[in-house]
Amino acid sequence: MSILVRDQDEALKWYTEKLGFEKRDDDSATVSGYRWLTVAPKGQKELMIVLGKPRSEEAMQQVGKQPGPKGNPEATWVFETDDCRKTWEELKGKGVRVLGEPVERPYGVEVGFEDLYGNAFWMIEPWQAETGRAERKPVMAEA
Repeated sequence: MSILVRDQDEALKWYTEKLGFEKRDDDSATVSGYRWLTVAPKGQKELMIVLGKPRSEEAMQQVGKQPGPKGNPEATWVFETDDCRKTWEELKGKGVRVLGEPVERPYGVEVGFEDLYGNAFWMIEPWQAETGRAERKPVMAEA
């Protein structure tokens, strides 16, 4: 998955320090001088996020407008966590802009947050029928 960013170093610092993601790739020689920079939640094998520098002014206009519209968790990226309220507190403590407070839904607890450019994401703690708690390991990195 790709997110367009104004400054790759600034975005790398934010995603690693605020969300606890790890840098996976950082290579400017492989794609015609284009810096291939990726991050991912620690321990996550299936997901990598490309922090891409826009190559045109038109593409630059998309910075902060991905992955989907604010307030619409169906049209954006969702990260899973085992404790939404705890992760929400940790993100707030690191200065991450959160979109309200965690809300209980029929499928679990959810809340939105934004990256440094205003891209909206959601995190969800899914319910487990037997215990009423999350059933899978968190995708978001631990603080």
